[in-house]
Amino acid sequence: MLSAVAAILTEEGFDAVSVDAVAARSRVHRTTVYRRWRDPGGLLADALDAAREQAWEPPDTGSLRGDLTAVNAQVIEALTGRPPVTTALIAASFRSPAAAHALRAFWEDRYARAAVVVTRAIARGDAAPDADPRAVLVAATAPLFHELALMRAPAAPGLAERYAALAAAAALGG
Repeated sequence: MLSAVAAILTEEGFDAVSVDAVAARSRVHRTTVYRRWRDPGGLLADALDAAREQAWEPPDTGSLRGDLTAVNAQVIEALTGRPPVTTALIAASFRSPAAAHALRAFWEDRYARAAVVVTRAIARGDAAPDADPRAVLVAATAPLFHELALMRAPAAPGLAERYAALAAAAALGG
């Protein structure tokens, strides 16, 4: 049923996500869906929670710059991929408190998991001992969200590398 939520959201938008639409897409009776989810926000929140539970480990390329570039490439793929599930979920979070809460939890989880790229870098000497993992990750990834999700710009060649390099340089300075 959660794949039906994602499909409806990306094909038709937030307003089309309903218990009836998910039931129809899933080929189940609406009461089957309604027993678990009372509204679209709950459907979206569970879709995000399911995504958070997927196995994901940050890359280990041997350098902070390489790791951040690889993480950025994944973020770019998520923001520009087709169907546009990530951007649709971001948009839906502005319409549903439950989806907003789930989206926040998803990104908190991803930043927590990705912190290891900075702690490995500190151990290798690629980052200052006082480098803040979350701040480094935000410095590397936030410009991607700004350019691709907010400005709706196309993903320029070298985008992942550009912001990874800037964040890695900042991490070395502490």
